[in-house]
Parts: sequence; structure tokens; C-alpha cells
Amino acid sequence: MSANKQTLFWIGAMAVLLLVVALLREILLPFVFGAAIAYFLDPLADRLEKLGLSRLWATIVIVSIFALFVALGLIFLLPMLVEQLIDLVSRLPGYFQHLRDLAVSSLERWFGDRWSGANPGLDATLKELAGKATGWAGQLLGSVWSGGLAVVNFLALIVITPVVTFYLLLDWDRMMQHISDWLPRDHAATIRKIACEIDEVISGFVRGQITVLAILGVFYVVGLTLIGLKYGLLIGLGAGIISFIPFVGPVVGFVVGGAVAFVQFWPQWPLLAAVLSVFLIGQIIEGNVLSPMIIGDRVRLHPVWLIFALFVFGYLFGFVGMLLAVPAAAAIGVLVRFGLAIYLQSSLYRGGTKAGSKKR
Repeated sequence: MSANKQTLFWIGAMAVLLLVVALLREILLPFVFGAAIAYFLDPLADRLEKLGLSRLWATIVIVSIFALFVALGLIFLLPMLVEQLIDLVSRLPGYFQHLRDLAVSSLERWFGDRWSGANPGLDATLKELAGKATGWAGQLLGSVWSGGLAVVNFLALIVITPVVTFYLLLDWDRMMQHISDWLPRDHAATIRKIACEIDEVISGFVRGQITVLAILGVFYVVGLTLIGLKYGLLIGLGAGIISFIPFVGPVVGFVVGGAVAFVQFWPQWPLLAAVLSVFLIGQIIEGNVLSPMIIGDRVRLHPVWLIFALFVFGYLFGFVGMLLAVPAAAAIGVLVRFGLAIYLQSSLYRGGTKAGSKKR
């Protein structure tokens, strides 16, 4: 098969894969989630095998412990999070109204009659913005529920994901060997090299990022709870989880936590400063200690490229796309670097100069 036919074949295969994901995105969530968990736990299964356990028993032990932690979270943690989320959404209109009143009273105190005369329509504008913000929050909550965590999908996650995880983790090494055997013989070594680099980037980022997010989530929850902030568990965990999007987690936590803190603690400035300091310190620790130590520079996923991939895959494939965005971004990055290296060695880049000649 010529090089052009091979290129067309792989482009066609990729197009078919994307089409299948787009068509089946509503039912793929438990399978993608199960595959991600199996990929994450495979190194642990390999270590247990080296200690003398069979692959079957290693899989049983790992999945059982993982399922136990998930069950404990569903029993003890999820009800509190749902309760705080419902209560927070129901109180949002009152919170916005309270913040508006604080802003207006502060401006009137600072500027006196000049404020009322110079800004007659601002009060109505603030009310309109508060109403729109409340409506956006409700729509966002509804879209998340209907698009990513609908009842059917939630039940599928609970029932199907453990089964998928068990069988994929049990057969992971065998599947990887079969895929390796199916590679085109002329390019098998190159493809394996690229696949190893992609695996290194994905594993380094995903496993490292999960560790960072867990530490950040615990730090936010403990800090906000010790201060006494309402919804500290929800806000802290939420800010920790979405911190995989660069800068978004701390900003969201800063805004939401700051708004709740202003309503709850005003005018106690030390408590307000303490709440905001939790997110500021968390961002400093994450950027200067956790990410350099746990993730390091080997991942090479630029924050802008990661945000772009999350938006594109989320838009095209929904919640499933967001799960696939990080590995896809890592794979595309490796392939682009590989293609760029070939281009820099080609006559298309070098022109008439030889590979070993010096530039004049």
C-alpha cells in the first residue's frame, strides 16, 4: 500500500471513530468512564502481579477497594453535597439581592446624593443583572443534570461502570498486546514509540492531576470549614475538581466563596479575608509546589491548548467529550511534535541544503 493510501486509510478511520463517538455520545459515558478508571488502575494491578497475585485476584482486590471508596462517598458525601447544592441554588436570588443592597448602600455612603443623581438607572440594572445571574445558575444546573448526570446515566455509571472497569482491567495487558500485533509491520516500531510517548503524557498528566486536585479539594474544604463558611464542602470540592481547567477552579471558588462570605460575614473583614486567602494560598501552593513536584515539565500540555480542547470536545461530544479532551489533546500534541520533527528534517523545510550542511 502506497503512502498516500495509508494516509487516506488512517484519516478515514479517524473520521469514522469521531462519527461513532458523536452518534453514541449519549450512551458512552459509563464505558468511557470505566476505561479511564481501568487505565488509571492498571499500574497498580501490574505491581500486585509482581508481588505474586494472579491478574484475576489483583483485579478483584483493586476493584473491590475502589468500589468500597466510591460506595462510602455515595453514602456519606453525596447526600451532603446534593443538600448544599439545592440549598445554595434556592438561596441565590436572596444572596444576589443582599450583595446588591450592600453595593448600593456602600456607594451611597461614599458618594452621597451625587450617586443617586448621577446613576438613576443603575439600581434597576443591578436588579436585572441579579435576576439574569440567578437564571443562568438555574439553567447551568439544569443543563448539567440533563446533559451529563441524568438519572439513567447516573444509574448506568453506578451499575455498568464497575463491570466495564473489572473486565477492562482484567484484560488490559492482553488487549494492548493484541493492538500491538495489529499494527502495520512497516511502521510498528514508530507507532509504538509514539504510543509510548502519548501514554507517558496522558498518565503523567491524568494521574498527577488527580493527585493535585484531591490535595487542593481537601485543602479548600478544610480551610473553608474551619473558617465556618456555609457550603464549605460544596464550594471547596467544586473548586478542587474543576481546577483541572487552568485558573478556572480558583477563580470560581474565589467568586462563589467570596460572594457567600460577604453575605454571611459582612462586615467582619478578617473572616472575609480568610476565605479569599484560602483560594489564593491554594493557587500559590498548586502553581509553585504541587504541579512542579507531582506533574513536572514532562507532560508538555500548554494551558491554552488544554482549555481549547476541553471547549471543543465538550461542544462536539458533550460530557463524554470533556472526558476524552485531555487524552485527545495529549495525543494530538505528541503527533504534532512528531510531524514537526519530520518536517524539520525534510527537504520541504531545508530546501536544497543537505542535512549536515551548515547554514550561511
